[in-house]
Amino acid sequence: MALLETPDRERGFNKERIIRILLNHVGDDLTKYRLAQLSEASEPWTRQFTETLEERGLVEGTEVVAPAELYRTWLDQRIEPNHVAVSLQQPMDLLAETDLQYALTTYQGENLQQGFLFASTTDFYIAPAEIDDWLTVGEEKGLLGGGNTRIRVIDDHVFYNQQTVDGFSTVSVPQLILDLVAEGGPCEEAAEKLIDSYHGDRQW
Repeated sequence: MALLETPDRERGFNKERIIRILLNHVGDDLTKYRLAQLSEASEPWTRQFTETLEERGLVEGTEVVAPAELYRTWLDQRIEPNHVAVSLQQPMDLLAETDLQYALTTYQGENLQQGFLFASTTDFYIAPAEIDDWLTVGEEKGLLGGGNTRIRVIDDHVFYNQQTVDGFSTVSVPQLILDLVAEGGPCEEAAEKLIDSYHGDRQW
């Protein structure tokens, strides 16, 4: 097995893509046809999956009506990203200078978006096509295997609606919320605050 590779679960990615898009487009009057296009899933399959979500009272058409519950559903569907741990002296300085694609999440992502958590760990997603480039950076700038930085790889769609905050790239707020919940501990409280501010939903 390679040191870092994309999880081999492509069928499961479609459900995550659809939920990610729904939560990123709250109030945008998205059609199911457009939802299928954005998720790169077939229209019949997209309709079938959204109807399942509708039956559970999570959406009406493509409008999210129970955000916190939809995040729980997403967490159940979530495919764990593969990652490699790296020890870097100044990971944020490295990211500020790189031309490679990345998107911060968990502690650093939350700190940029909301500022509730102490940024003790630096987690970021990379593009599957740039795995070798990032591993080279890790070897040249730090030590692979253990440390303060986790380089994650998953479906390219994780970059959907990525944000730029203070010159740094972060995942979308819904993706950040999901990753915080998955991280657990104080990250879950930070996720609750983001759900409240982003969706106006206190029912976590």
